Amino acid sequence: MLDNENKQQKIVEMFNNIAPTYDKANRVLSMGVDIQWRKKACDETFNRYRKNIDLIVDVACGTGDMMGYWQKQADKSGRKIEKLLGVDPSTGMVEVGKEKFPDFDFVISEATSIPLENESADILSISYGIRNVVKRTEAFKEFARVIKTGGYVVILEFTKDENNGFLCGIKDFYLNKILPKLGGFISKNKEAYEYLPNSIEGFLTSSMLQLELDEAGFTTEFVKSFSMDISTLVIAKKR
Repeated sequence: MLDNENKQQKIVEMFNNIAPTYDKANRVLSMGVDIQWRKKACDETFNRYRKNIDLIVDVACGTGDMMGYWQKQADKSGRKIEKLLGVDPSTGMVEVGKEKFPDFDFVISEATSIPLENESADILSISYGIRNVVKRTEAFKEFARVIKTGGYVVILEFTKDENNGFLCGIKDFYLNKILPKLGGFISKNKEAYEYLPNSIEGFLTSSMLQLELDEAGFTTEFVKSFSMDISTLVIAKKR
């Protein structure tokens, strides 16, 4: 049995290994619809946060995709972001991100120890990454520390089903039978894409996620599920 530190390190190493093919696999496996989920997250947050934006932090930023959408949607809506910072423990992912987005800032760090001062971020996002944080409660406390009072945490994640049904069965078939084979073929790392459905099953429901955010000092303002509840968007304000 791996302890938390070793378990977290194994997850980081897995992402280092699949970094070169990660973006391609993501687009194929989501059939591109994750782009709309990300844009929705940005737009809904901008609608709620009307102050000047000094800093948006994207935790578990991977190759920087979400940072790109923050910038793109900000430009569309006439909002100015002074600084975008990506935080990720995977050097492989960050190296790809730096090549894609040379104008953004990146730092290698865990979600539980973000190298920022207290109340320095207007918005903190984490897209399909909180599921991979072993010490999740500590991470939420860290998010509350770095986000300004009245600022927002924005989470996109694959959440566990609250109910079973026909659509749930279709989703489970895709996640457990098709996704590992397709992701494994693209990345040449089947184990990494077998991890995905297992990590979802071992994760939280949307309601449980909101409860943990509440306990960390956030009030949920917006929740939306996408594509047969395969993905959930939660936007919560720091009290």
